[in-house]
Amino acid sequence: MQKKKAIFFDIDGTIWDRNNWIPDSTIRAIRELREKGHLTFICTGRTRGYIQNPKLLNLGFDGIVSGCGTMIEYHDQVVFCREIEKTMVEATINTVRKYGFRPILEGREYLYLDEEEFEDDSYGKKLRSELGDHLRTIKDEWGRWEICKLSCATTDADREGCFQELSPYYDFMIHNPHVLEMIPKGFHKGTGILKVCKFLHINKADTVAFGDSANDIGMLKTAAVSIVMGNGSDDAKAVADYITSPLGEDGIWNACKHLKLL
Repeated sequence: MQKKKAIFFDIDGTIWDRNNWIPDSTIRAIRELREKGHLTFICTGRTRGYIQNPKLLNLGFDGIVSGCGTMIEYHDQVVFCREIEKTMVEATINTVRKYGFRPILEGREYLYLDEEEFEDDSYGKKLRSELGDHLRTIKDEWGRWEICKLSCATTDADREGCFQELSPYYDFMIHNPHVLEMIPKGFHKGTGILKVCKFLHINKADTVAFGDSANDIGMLKTAAVSIVMGNGSDDAKAVADYITSPLGEDGIWNACKHLKLL
């Protein structure tokens, strides 16, 4: 009889594509994994405030590791949450704006941005359309934010100067010359996996992680078995134990069959 596993899934590029389409085979795989007694978790850089889509949540995960390991839920109960102190949030906002960055604060209930900074921004429009009441403004909620991490739209200004000022407090995940994430020092998706293992008394040897990009590398290196989607980035594939087919070609299902999890 196969030992039960704890299986962790990134969202974007792994579970669904840029249009939030989830393959039927992925829906079936997650259902059958749970029927066989495996535990399934979302493991994402998104904070919980940006995990609202019923189509995603209705897949029936056992838990959610959100905000790059800064918050963990198990069966709808929050078992860990590391919020950034409000004085630190205020100092961070002031610092990044000094360098021309536009911040998005990311928390357990809400995301926060100021409309005038993202009025014509495509990502700002996406957040407004998807989050509704879960999107608030930074200025109207000044001092009342509850956040675990933040993102910034950056400029070609002195990025290194900003990094030097804030590097004692944050790790930086640079997606491209215009977008970066700022995560409290020492947290990543892999630390979230380790906290789940400790909380549920799961051996790390019984963990599997699915991802597709650079921000998954922490969990891919942490899990006992790492799977990268065929549509994934080269740096993610470089640390994979197995590269499956692309998301749209039954990648999760095929990898689960390859590992004999189904």
